[in-house]
Amino acid sequence: MVEYKSKEQKRKFYDSGEWKLTRERIKKRDNYECQECKRHGRLSIDTNEYSESAKRKKIQLVVHHIKELEHHPELALDEDNLETACVDCHNKEHGRDFRNKKPNKWQHDERW
Repeated sequence: MVEYKSKEQKRKFYDSGEWKLTRERIKKRDNYECQECKRHGRLSIDTNEYSESAKRKKIQLVVHHIKELEHHPELALDEDNLETACVDCHNKEHGRDFRNKKPNKWQHDERW
């Protein structure tokens, strides 16, 4: 069985043609809408905005593994284990919610 433990193994999977085709199929199946937002009565869709600094389309929707790839490699391409998520919901799901980080208590102090 293939493992996806290291960054290199995961990168190879996410760069594969098979993943790219599956990812597009899942976004289409989910009508290009974040399923987590939808469960909470909100709407997050792909707007096709372009990022000048990155010189590419802004990533607003990703395809999320419900059961994580690292722990369930057998479900890597299982469409029942995949759903479309906006970047904010995906980051929250993985504990990367940067919007609610603690404020810097030194922010307004005079600098020397």
